Amino acid sequence: MGMNAVYEGAGDCPEVIPLFPLGGALLLPRGQMPLNVFEPRYLAMIDDALKAERVIGMIQPEPDDGRQPEIPPLLKVGCLGRITQLAETGDGRYIITLTGISRFRLLEELSVTTAYRQARVDYEPFATDFVARAGEERVDRKGLLKALRDFARVNDLKIDWKGVNEAPNEALVNALSMMCPFGPREKQALLEAATLKDRAEVLVAITEIELARGGGDPDTTLQ
Repeated sequence: MGMNAVYEGAGDCPEVIPLFPLGGALLLPRGQMPLNVFEPRYLAMIDDALKAERVIGMIQPEPDDGRQPEIPPLLKVGCLGRITQLAETGDGRYIITLTGISRFRLLEELSVTTAYRQARVDYEPFATDFVARAGEERVDRKGLLKALRDFARVNDLKIDWKGVNEAPNEALVNALSMMCPFGPREKQALLEAATLKDRAEVLVAITEIELARGGGDPDTTLQ
C-alpha cells in the first residue's frame, strides 16, 4: 500500500505485522505515542517498517508472575500504529511517534528469522476503530472531568485544563487513558473496552480506585 497508505477499514491493514511488546504502554486509535527506540532488534524493526507500510503493532506482554521467560507470552489484544514522525539521534537511537490506527486481536505468532517478533492479526472485532469519534456523544464528559480533576489534585498533577476543555470526547478519553500512570492490567482494560463510552467508564472506575487507595477528599466542583 506504500508510505502514504490510508487505512479506512480492517481490509486495508496488513494481516502480518511486526510486534513491539512493551509493558505498561497503551496506544489507541488516533492517539499518539512517542517512543525512544534503542535495542538493535527494534531498530531493525523500524528500518524494515519504513521500507514497507510504516506500521508496527504495540502489545503488552502478559503481566510478570516472577517467571521471566526468555520469550514472554503476549496478551491477545494490541493496537496497530503508523510511524508518523522519526528522528535519528547521534548515538544510534530513533525517536519516533506512532499514531494509532486500530486495535487487533492476535491470532498466531509466526516463526520468523527476524530478531523481532511477528504475528498474524485480526482487526474485524474492532471495526468501529476506523470511524473517528464513533460513539463519543454517549460519553459522560462531566463525570470524566470530575474524576480527572480529583485525581490531578490528589496526585499534584499539572493539567492543561484549557486543552482538556476544548478536546472532543474521543481525543479526551483516549489521551487520558494513554497518559494516566496506571499499571499494565489497567492499561489493558482500557485498551479492550468495547466502546468509547465503556472506556470512559473504565477510566473513571480505575481513577476512583486509585483515589480510594491514595486517600484524600475528592473535589466535588468543576471549575
